Amino acid sequence: MAVMQQIQAEVDRYPLVLFMKGTPQYPMCGFSSRAVQALMAAGAVSLRTINVLEEPEIRANLPRFSNLPTFPQLFMHGELIGGCDIVMELFEAGELKRIVEEASVA
Repeated sequence: MAVMQQIQAEVDRYPLVLFMKGTPQYPMCGFSSRAVQALMAAGAVSLRTINVLEEPEIRANLPRFSNLPTFPQLFMHGELIGGCDIVMELFEAGELKRIVEEASVA
């Protein structure tokens, strides 16, 4: 499967997908760490994470797929939500909890 199709399949298959550096237990950058902490605090229990450090093809092509050059990247139902800054803004505004709840219901 071509890498762009693989990315599309991941974001289509799972309601919440976070492409990050490292894992939720061992994040490998501060931005990924903050994003995953905010998602967990918002109640994201069925979060699909993909470690782009172990997937060099995804790491190289995800920015082209999403038009966002940085990591992490959060997708909900196939749509890009944003990176760390957006996730943190949504968390601080109380909106991330609603997004997580919507993703788990749908």
